[in-house]
Amino acid sequence: MATEAKKLVVAELAQKIKDAKTIVLVDYQGINAKDDTEIKKQLRESGSEYLVAKNRLFKIALTEAGVADSFDDLLEGTTAFAFGYEDAVAPAKVVYEFGKGKKDLFNIKGGYSEGKRVEISEIEALATLPSREALLSMVLNGMLGPIRKLAYGIVAIADQKEEA
Repeated sequence: MATEAKKLVVAELAQKIKDAKTIVLVDYQGINAKDDTEIKKQLRESGSEYLVAKNRLFKIALTEAGVADSFDDLLEGTTAFAFGYEDAVAPAKVVYEFGKGKKDLFNIKGGYSEGKRVEISEIEALATLPSREALLSMVLNGMLGPIRKLAYGIVAIADQKEEA
């Protein structure tokens, strides 16, 4: 019975790994139940999922999902997993922000994104990216800049001709 239950857990984890755009591995040792509930809520609101699984079962699930990279050094001690299905950046942002106030209690170990292992620095870089909307507004602002300058130039020329 126990082995059958473990096989089901591994199969479920393998499917989650295949479906996820990003997975953030977190050392959660020392957080209390209130904090645990809060991080789950924040991740759920961002379209992500947070769960705790046995490291050994997660290793097996990685193999079943076809992940070639080794995660052995990350899968030691207490490990929680934040899966991002819709937005690749959301779990990194939520976990990073949540961990800021919980140093030594809630730390990013590394992650998985776009079919490969990513290090802490890459997860933190993802987490500190501006939001999609902010990036789009930056691009649009950059595109509108030259048009705005052309419009100001045309108005200035028209004003000069009116004065003359």
